[in-house]
Amino acid sequence: MAEKSRAKPRPRVAVRLGLAWSLSLTARILAVNVIALALLAGSLFYIDSYRNELLAERYRLAKTEAEITADALADENPAGRLALIARIGTTQDLRLRLFGPAGKLSGDSFVLAPPSYRLIDPASEPWFQDAARMLDRGMDFILGAPPIPDYRDPAHADAGAWPEIAAALGSGQTRINHKAAPDRTPVIIAATPVGNDGSALLVTRNARDITENVRMARQTLAFIVGGALGVSILLSLFLARTIVEPLRKLVRAAVRVRLGRDRSVVVPRLPDRRDEIGLLARAISDMSSALRQRIDEVESFAADVAHELKNPLTSLRSALESLDRVEAPDLRRQLLGIAQDDVRRIDFLVTEIADASRIDAQISRTTFEPFDMGGLVRALVAERDQRGVNGGCPVSILRKDSADLTVAGDAPRLERVLQNLLDNAVSFSPPGSPIEISLSRIDSRVKIAVADHGPGISAAARERIFERFHSLRPSREEFGKHSGLGLAIARTIVEAHFGKLVATDRTDGASGARLVFSLPAWQSER
Repeated sequence: MAEKSRAKPRPRVAVRLGLAWSLSLTARILAVNVIALALLAGSLFYIDSYRNELLAERYRLAKTEAEITADALADENPAGRLALIARIGTTQDLRLRLFGPAGKLSGDSFVLAPPSYRLIDPASEPWFQDAARMLDRGMDFILGAPPIPDYRDPAHADAGAWPEIAAALGSGQTRINHKAAPDRTPVIIAATPVGNDGSALLVTRNARDITENVRMARQTLAFIVGGALGVSILLSLFLARTIVEPLRKLVRAAVRVRLGRDRSVVVPRLPDRRDEIGLLARAISDMSSALRQRIDEVESFAADVAHELKNPLTSLRSALESLDRVEAPDLRRQLLGIAQDDVRRIDFLVTEIADASRIDAQISRTTFEPFDMGGLVRALVAERDQRGVNGGCPVSILRKDSADLTVAGDAPRLERVLQNLLDNAVSFSPPGSPIEISLSRIDSRVKIAVADHGPGISAAARERIFERFHSLRPSREEFGKHSGLGLAIARTIVEAHFGKLVATDRTDGASGARLVFSLPAWQSER
C-alpha cells in the first residue's frame, strides 16, 4: 500500500519549463534577445575558418615562390645564386637559406642583405597585444585547435636542423609547414629541392598580416555584437516597460476588485493604447463593471427574495402561534386556511425564484434552433383556450401579411414569455374583453405584441413593471396568486435571445396596455 501511495516524480522537462515560466516577463524578454545575440556572438569562433583559408592561400603562395626561386637558382652559378637569394629576400620580405649537397648552409639572405623582417619580442609590445594573444589562445582552446609549435632558429645552421628539408629531398617535392613566432604570429616555412645535385632551398615568411586581419575581423564583429547587445538590452527594457507596467497596473486593480474592499476601484482602460494590451485593459474594465453590476443585482435580488418571503412567513407564523390559543372550530379552520394559503404562496415563490435564478445559465447552454413563431403562438392560444385559463377573455391572433416569422431560439422558453404576457393581460383585462396578439416582420426582426383593454400602464411605470417582485396588481386579484417575477423573467429570456421587450400604449388609442417583444429573424443559408 505504501508503494501505491508513493507520489510519482514529475518529469524533468516539466520542472525545467516550470522554472522558465517562473521568471518575470522582463527577464524573459531580456533572455530571448540576449540569447539571440549570443548566437550571433558565436560567429566570432567561426572566424577561425577565415584564418585557415588565409593560411591555405599563403601555403599555395609559399609553394609557388619557393619552386620559382628554386628553378631560377638551378640555372645560376654559385655567385649568382647568392645575389639572387639576397635580391628576392629583400624585395619579397622573405628569408631564403640555400643548402648545398652536403647539407651545409651556403647562403642566407639575412646575412647577404639587411633582414627583410624581424620577429617581435612580446615583452616589447604594449599590454593590449598581450590581451589579444590571450584571446587567441582562448579561442583556440574552445575550438580545440591543435597546438602550433614555436618557431626558433636552430643553433646549428645545417640542413639537418630543418625536418622540412629532409622531407622535400626525400620526396623530391616542396614541403610546407608553419610555426608560431614568439608573438604568436605564423611563420610559414617552405622547403624545395634545387636542381638534381642534392641542394635545397628553405624559404620563411613571417605572415603577421594574417593575425592582424583575423584580429581586426574579430574586433569589428565584437564591436558590432557589443553595440547590438547594448541596443537590444535598452529596447528590451523599453519593451518590457511598455508591456509589464500596464500589466502590473491591471494586476493591482484586479486584486483590489477581488478583495472587494473598495467598490470605487477603477480598472485602467488605457484608452491611448490600440494594441492587445489596450484591448485587454478595456476588456478587464468592462468585465469588472459587469461583475459589479451582477453582484449588485444578486444582492438586490437576495434582498427582494428575503422581503417577499418574509410576508407569508410572518403570516404563517402568526396563524400557527394563534392556533394553539383558539378553541372555536370555525376560527381554527380559518387559521388553517390562512396557513395553507401561505404555504402555497411560499412554494409558488420558491419555484419562481429558483426558475428566475437559473434562466441565464440554462439559456447559455441551450442550442438555438429555428422554428416558426406564428405556429408557436397559434398552438399556445389553442392550448390556453382548451384549458380555460383566459378568464373569459377571447384571444385573437392578428397577422398583417404572410411574411416568414421564423426565429432561432429555445421554443419552450419563448413560449414561457408568451404565457407570462398573456397571464399579465388576463389579470388586468375586464371580464370578457378581448386580448389581441399581433404578428409582423419588419426588416430583419420578428415582432410579437400582446394588447389588452385594461387600465394601461403609465409612462413612469413602464420600466418598473419589469423589475423583480413588482407588486402593482389588480385590486380584484387574489393575494399571493402572482410572484411579481413574470415580466422580469420574460424580459430576461427575450434579451438572452438578442431581443427586446418593452411596454407601450395601444396603437388604436383605446385604453389598455401593449407589451411588445422583437427577435432577430432567422437568416436561412442560401
